[in-house]
Amino acid sequence: MEAKKACESRIVNTAQVLSCDLNNYNTLFGGILMKKLDDAATLSARRHSRVKECVTASTDSIDFLCPIHQTDSVCVESFVTYTGRTSMEIFCKVIAEDIITGERRVAATAFMTFVALDENKRPVEVPRVIPESEEEKFLYETGKERAEIRKLRRKKSKELAANISLVKPWDN
Repeated sequence: MEAKKACESRIVNTAQVLSCDLNNYNTLFGGILMKKLDDAATLSARRHSRVKECVTASTDSIDFLCPIHQTDSVCVESFVTYTGRTSMEIFCKVIAEDIITGERRVAATAFMTFVALDENKRPVEVPRVIPESEEEKFLYETGKERAEIRKLRRKKSKELAANISLVKPWDN
């Protein structure tokens, strides 16, 4: 399977912030931003793997660095930064731009992992990724460490799930 450049999976989506997207602090709801991130990352994963279906395996982190206001545009950029055999790490960055002043700031960053599936819903092998820009190279070089942390976190999550009660409070 031929490797692909990171830029080939790049998705950029810019939108205005609508009043219905605002919380009681007049800033963008975190959940609205999370949906935007998942939508962009899904497209990056599908573009890289060229399969019909990619599923979110994990959201490692979403770091909200500064609020996004109604006077801002919100630009979500995503691309594949690192791959395993069947998984793809997607980096997302959110740039908020004050439409009046033109001031830009990194409002959020996220790492998400997707798995490519075949028509039988089985994981399929994905192409390796080739980083080119300094940003892509940095993210690629630090990807193996994040993958190891992800594996450990997944193991701990399974241990936790095995020890959590399935009894509903109202069933007692």
